[in-house]
Amino acid sequence: MPERHADVLVVGGGAIGLAAAREVARRGRSVCVLERFALGHERGGSAGWERQWRIQYSQERWARLALETLPLWRQLEAEAERPLVHARGSLWFGQVGVATSEGELALAAAVLDALEVPYDWLTALEIERRFGFAALPRDHEGFHQADGGVIDVRATLEALAALGVRSGVHVVEHLTVHALEPDGAGVTVRTARGDFRAESVIVACGAFTDALLAPLGCGLGLRVFRMASAHFARRRPDVDLPTWYAFLESAETGANESLYGFGHDPWTGNDLVRVAPDAELPVEPGAEADTALSLRAAEQLDRTARWVRAHLPHLTPRPTHPGTCLAALPADPEREFYLGTLAGRIPHGERIVVQAAGWAFKFVPAFGRTCADLATGIDAPPDRLSTPW
Repeated sequence: MPERHADVLVVGGGAIGLAAAREVARRGRSVCVLERFALGHERGGSAGWERQWRIQYSQERWARLALETLPLWRQLEAEAERPLVHARGSLWFGQVGVATSEGELALAAAVLDALEVPYDWLTALEIERRFGFAALPRDHEGFHQADGGVIDVRATLEALAALGVRSGVHVVEHLTVHALEPDGAGVTVRTARGDFRAESVIVACGAFTDALLAPLGCGLGLRVFRMASAHFARRRPDVDLPTWYAFLESAETGANESLYGFGHDPWTGNDLVRVAPDAELPVEPGAEADTALSLRAAEQLDRTARWVRAHLPHLTPRPTHPGTCLAALPADPEREFYLGTLAGRIPHGERIVVQAAGWAFKFVPAFGRTCADLATGIDAPPDRLSTPW
């Protein structure tokens, strides 16, 4: 591949960018990934050790997509020769009727019913007996879905990078992309170290997307924020948890106080489990790369530690390894993701494919394939695999 030219350039070397690049290379096209930091960095949406895997959604289209994505994960695992998605079960519980960016308990259960996906509906007492929670309010209830679990983030990134290089993907790290300039023959990509050229470009740089698209006049207006989390040591190695999400709302203010967590991940090499508040901490424009723990993040982790002390007796209620993960959501609450080209928004916009926003890690293989389809001129998959502009 010529050093400055490829059939497809991918801006962003996170999970979706690497998945898209690998799919392009497998089709015999030259592809180069341009990454602002280094592969596997902790400043973007692919930070951390794990992500929740679940089928349940309040919208049927996304639950169907989860079911359709699982075979793609299994194919990726077979090629990588290592497990990536671990079935631990997924437990959702709390106050029925509380809606968050994750969905709502009763609506998600109705979708599982419609798709004939089995689950167990549980009372607060049953949740305590089966999973080791304690002193839950007696109006709490929810369900356990056995096919849910956890995704090994580091292993996924390593697998995608290694398989991509094996397929011919070229990666340039520590390179900031400043501008995209599409024309009738391709796209010029302006960077800190000179220009690159491609027939098409895939933008998969998460919370950094709006800054890149702004000069084109077609920013997405993403809500950019950080999610804080911490880890807690296990008191009893014989007690473990499924992945879980607790739908909680303040009785005084009605504010979202939901929490989520994981069981023990053996690939981490320690005896810690992660528990985190579902609190979106806004990021000031231009401060996306700042990884410092803010005062608001520390306050949220203090609240999390108090909840752990009250309801998870098999964990030591002293948070360790606090940190944040950069994330973005669409400004439109009816939208889960952005995935499509800029066709109709700017001249020659069909040459720029954008995937941005949303809780997308569980869809990495599907979204990577869709980005590759669009970048190589293949018609978009069925509507449930893409969100139109």
